[in-house]
Amino acid sequence: MNTDKELIYAWDAYCGWCYGFSKTIRTLHENHPELPLTVLSGGLFIGDRSHSMGSFPHIPEANKRISQLTGAEFGTAYQELLKEGSFVMESNSSAIGFNVLRSLAPDRSIYLASAMQHAFYYEGLSLSDPETYRKIAVDNNIDPNAVVELLKDPSGATAAREDFTKVRNLGVNSFPTLLLRNGKELISLAGTMDIEELEERLARTNLEQDTTAVFCSIDNKKGC
Repeated sequence: MNTDKELIYAWDAYCGWCYGFSKTIRTLHENHPELPLTVLSGGLFIGDRSHSMGSFPHIPEANKRISQLTGAEFGTAYQELLKEGSFVMESNSSAIGFNVLRSLAPDRSIYLASAMQHAFYYEGLSLSDPETYRKIAVDNNIDPNAVVELLKDPSGATAAREDFTKVRNLGVNSFPTLLLRNGKELISLAGTMDIEELEERLARTNLEQDTTAVFCSIDNKKGC
């Protein structure tokens, strides 16, 4: 394994474009076992950016486009949440949950991220509810009691804040963002939902400098 290179994936559990990108990033990871993959929570909806789903009227149209481009399916239970509108997307809790899962199965972090997004976008489950993580743990052969206990531990919140800081220090403010670290150089591989195009970009990383595309953005306050 070439430790001079690694993939860094900045995502957010409540980012619809990340949900759409889920299959692509998993496939890329499976195609390139030689590239370590670090998965970091971005903190899209934290503090004064945390709002109810009804506060983002563009979400239904965005979801249609995500489905068209990626084939991602938004479940009935999620659609009901979206229609009702009062559910609050809060990324701090989801980042804590992800860090707890990741701490117990670090080699499966990208699959656990996908499981979280399936829980929300397909099953309509809250990523602030410990019972959601219990279910994810059971489904992924992780000790559910250990997960629930760790959710109460302050270390989870600390790890979440550390993820947010790392993402900011990388200069990332939109999600999903996929970076290739090659020594001291960081190369953006974002801008596509398509695995074939992403593979092409990875193959010519010595020529690619910046292909960033904004999907779910902090700066433009559109959410996702």
